[in-house]
Amino acid sequence: MTARRVAGGSVYVGVTAVAAAVAAWPVYASWQFVLLTAVAATVGAGIAVLVFSRRWSPWRTVALLGGAFLLLCVPLAVPSRLGGPGELLRGLGEAAAGVVLAWKDLVTVDLPVGAYRNLLIPALLIFLAGTCGALLLSWRDDRWAIAAVPVGFGMLGFGLFFGRAEVSDPLRAGSLTLHAPMETLLGVVGLLSAVLWLAWRTHDERVRALHRAATASGVRVSRRPSRTDRRRTALGAAMVSLALVAAVAIVPWAARGADRDVLRSAAGPERELAAAVSPLTQYRALFAPDRADDVLFRVSGEGPLPERVRVATLDTYDGETFRAGGDADASAPFVRVPAALDAGEGTAVDVEVAIESLEGIWLPTVGRVSSVEFTGQRASALSDRFYYSAPAQAGVVTAGGGARDGDAYRVRAVEPPAAELAALEAPGYDTSELPAPDNLVRWVQEHATGSDGAALAALVELLRERGFLSHALTIDEDAPPPWMPELAPYTFQPSAAGHSLARIDTMFARLLERESDPRAVASDNFVAAVGDEEQFAVATALIARELGFPARVVVGARLSAADTGVFTCEDGVCRAQDLAVWTEVRDVDGAWTAVDVTPQWNRPPSLEVTEQRDPENVTEVRPDSVEEVVPPEPVQEDTARDDDGDEGAGWDLSWLWPILRVAGIVLLVLLVVLGPFLLIVAAKALRRRGRRRAPDPVERIAGGWDEYVDAGMDAGRPAPQAGTRAELAAAFATSSGAQLAAEADRAVFSGQTATRDDAEEFWRIVDAERRALTRGAGFRRSILAALSLRSFVRVVAPRASERVARIVERGKRRRLSRGRTTS
Repeated sequence: MTARRVAGGSVYVGVTAVAAAVAAWPVYASWQFVLLTAVAATVGAGIAVLVFSRRWSPWRTVALLGGAFLLLCVPLAVPSRLGGPGELLRGLGEAAAGVVLAWKDLVTVDLPVGAYRNLLIPALLIFLAGTCGALLLSWRDDRWAIAAVPVGFGMLGFGLFFGRAEVSDPLRAGSLTLHAPMETLLGVVGLLSAVLWLAWRTHDERVRALHRAATASGVRVSRRPSRTDRRRTALGAAMVSLALVAAVAIVPWAARGADRDVLRSAAGPERELAAAVSPLTQYRALFAPDRADDVLFRVSGEGPLPERVRVATLDTYDGETFRAGGDADASAPFVRVPAALDAGEGTAVDVEVAIESLEGIWLPTVGRVSSVEFTGQRASALSDRFYYSAPAQAGVVTAGGGARDGDAYRVRAVEPPAAELAALEAPGYDTSELPAPDNLVRWVQEHATGSDGAALAALVELLRERGFLSHALTIDEDAPPPWMPELAPYTFQPSAAGHSLARIDTMFARLLERESDPRAVASDNFVAAVGDEEQFAVATALIARELGFPARVVVGARLSAADTGVFTCEDGVCRAQDLAVWTEVRDVDGAWTAVDVTPQWNRPPSLEVTEQRDPENVTEVRPDSVEEVVPPEPVQEDTARDDDGDEGAGWDLSWLWPILRVAGIVLLVLLVVLGPFLLIVAAKALRRRGRRRAPDPVERIAGGWDEYVDAGMDAGRPAPQAGTRAELAAAFATSSGAQLAAEADRAVFSGQTATRDDAEEFWRIVDAERRALTRGAGFRRSILAALSLRSFVRVVAPRASERVARIVERGKRRRLSRGRTTS
């Protein structure tokens, strides 16, 4: 029988290990992973055989697994450290750190990770310890054997939970479509193998119990299944078939449009991105006199430098602020970069970037990044906290609050071929959630000649011609800011900061007003929109969306440009006033194209308006001193300006919702964690209440005795399974146990009438004995007794053996009757 149990458990664990390896393949996708799983599972199985055959203790099992891990970790999980003694020691250190830290790193590195650093350590632990533990549990002959199923599910869940955020492609066969086929197959294999093994094991245990009973009693047990057995088998098969149909057809179909939430879905710098101030709101401050000449970073390289350096990609606009983290990155959030990324086709770029006065979490990158190698004192910390988004082509670093003076790194990337804006085709864009300003829409309708790239290029060129560059609202004429002399000859025009819908609407209102002025037509001067790249990039993005192009705003710098109307960094040295903003629009094929939006500065605007007749009605002249009107608060505030509030606005309860939300989350977590324990305590209290309030005093006394026995069992007192009340009281060894046993026997068997007062006195003694059973055992033992489940199973557990005992007793009676007949 032992051989059958070992064979059945081995088959189940083997199927589970293979399914777990298939599930984890997308995480690594390398031959090193295949070698690791084969060796680790084989060694784990060997350890299990050795421990089971020699009946070694769990501590020896742990020691053997630890020794196997030390021998296998470097060659299998950290193969890059296979070298001299020094490299081996470093590999052992990385493996030891990986036991704790590699799990976190695994959900932040882009897939597949291959053999990157020590990220194979979790797989080594899963297939080494998981295989050994599942085999040892499945070979047991007691109730602990079913624990092999959670271990198997844990092995299978490793690849599913640490894997991709998207499911496998649908499988189509004619008109039939199966969604998420790989995930469905793995789930079916894991569930079906567990159910079949548990069913087989239950049947095998039942057969062995009947065989023991037949051997002890001499009664011949039929091996043919009864009608009840056949009915039970058919019902079980029907239930399993129904579950498989639901798993294969209904569940994937119902979840076909839902997002797959895995561990990496909640990992990354999303919290830092949400808390960071948008770089676009800080753009105007870079041109202040005390900041304009500061060197932000330097870019160098042996070959030709790329045209642009990207600092931040901003794709979400709420009508007030452009920030990162929207639709463009929804399917691929910021993740850590493994050894190398697939950057696609294009011109190879290899540059070195040195940070000086640039601050914040955004890190300058070029093109489509293939790899990033940090140098300097913070190289290790920067490598661990650098995240990159391939769709956004932007990177952030969260170590120590972001970039610092002295940070340096090398970027290998690919510059994709640039596309002509006029040749793009609009894929379509829904503007219903955030409509563009009315004046912008009217301006587009008056000047647009289509909806393709050529129309967008014409509108952008027209906007740049009729705009005027200005980086400030006021200046000191005696000490002009550094950016003004570089624009000479230049006539200063004031412009307000900000890129809200109201600010953009004002720009196009002035454009429309100027275009309708006869003097503008006579002078051929339609320049009226004053601002810098902050406003013009947002305006261009809104225009592109009106024409059906998805658009985003990029903050960065130009190292070179064929357009003489834009600014570039000199010799790769990017100062604060060299930082630029441009717009990117997406073509129908998914590629993004940069659009320069810098307005001209050679022709100043003419702010003349058409003369109007004086009004005939007398109007009241405004006094010299007027009250200041405070503008409404924006949708989202990115500046550090204090909000004084409005004294007449009533009670401000905005602080209450965060407190209630946090309190609700804490209560929910406590309910999930403590819920099972509270349920046990509540069940015992309800059971005690029912016994105490039984309608018959005799039932109350009998229930009080059961409560006394349950309290003793939960307190860990030894008790015979088939003892009398006196024997149980002697085993519990409490002061009043014998009295309780005698009174319970008297009430149940004597036939004397028990009164309510007798029952109340009996329960008073029971309550005192319950307290005595846990008195002096300490707080920990009292808690364990309150949460113990032994009292719930003390009556259920012996029933299986009782059935066998009845068979044995029946066999004995038959042998006695046969002997009497023979005599």
